[in-house]
Amino acid sequence: MSLPFLLCISLFASLLPPSTPLSSSPYLSPSIFSSNYQKMLKAFKIYVYPQSEAPSFDSKVESLFYSSLTHSNFITQNPEEAHLFFIPFSFHADLSPRSTARVVGDYRTDYIYWNRALGADHFYLSCTGVRQGSDRNVVELKKNSVQISCFPTTSGLLIPHKDITLPPLANVHALHAPANKTANYLAYVRYNWVKESTLVEELLADPEILVESEPYDQMTYEARVAGSKFCLFEYGQDVTGIGEAMSFGCVPVVITDRPIQDLPLTDVLSWQRIAVFVGTRGGARELKRVLGHVAVDGYEEMSRSGAAASKHFVWNETPQSYDAFHMVMYQLWLRRHTIRYAEREWA
Repeated sequence: MSLPFLLCISLFASLLPPSTPLSSSPYLSPSIFSSNYQKMLKAFKIYVYPQSEAPSFDSKVESLFYSSLTHSNFITQNPEEAHLFFIPFSFHADLSPRSTARVVGDYRTDYIYWNRALGADHFYLSCTGVRQGSDRNVVELKKNSVQISCFPTTSGLLIPHKDITLPPLANVHALHAPANKTANYLAYVRYNWVKESTLVEELLADPEILVESEPYDQMTYEARVAGSKFCLFEYGQDVTGIGEAMSFGCVPVVITDRPIQDLPLTDVLSWQRIAVFVGTRGGARELKRVLGHVAVDGYEEMSRSGAAASKHFVWNETPQSYDAFHMVMYQLWLRRHTIRYAEREWA
């Protein structure tokens, strides 16, 4: 076995909790991720356009990303060495397409960089997503630039192959999953995690599934997550606890009747290894059948993989290696290759 291969395996192993075997990897490509991540830390540069005042964002997670970015080593004052350009403007949910076009138009007029790639080497923050418009500036922003949104994003306002969602802000601080977990419940549903009334009624009747009818304190919540094999979330409702559930070894079960295109960290994580996706049509009976099958075949590995992945859902006031901020930056790094056009005059 060659020395470079051994070094690669050693580097990847450092990402995982000590009790997590390499076979429980949550990553799409462990070796590529490890290598690219180190390259990103050394080389990636972002140019932030000058601003008169800091923008006010719609969500705390956007503000945290913005603060982390502007105080990071990724920032360069030389736009000619930048891989990507950040537009320091908050594209609020109620911003009209006309106002959006005016903002982009100002950057196009005042700087030379937008027209070099028609915005393809630019990114911006919009928690709900920017609305479509017919103006050229809006079309280029939506079609070419990378939109960073909150999870879940408003339906239809995210383009999966280029846009990114921020891992939800939650109380994930450390790995809590024990090496050999003993579960008191098959599944746990925190208050407001599932709202589909018929399904909730069916789940309430099952003694193996704990469904909260009112909110409880953090200590009770953590004890219930830690004591359950699966944590149920209805897509479109409160999904902020997904990362926290994984840190306790509770496998997330996402209930949805349509494909999900805005999962966080899709360039890094293999979600099929860390979460279960199930529809509502079969009701609680079908849901329990699926969970019963996973509990027998694959649960332990999914639980370990989720625990390993949960570190990437942690937001820190001061960013730390491999946390949520760095994972978003890594996804931007993967999008740094753009076509830059020769400058030309536009009518």
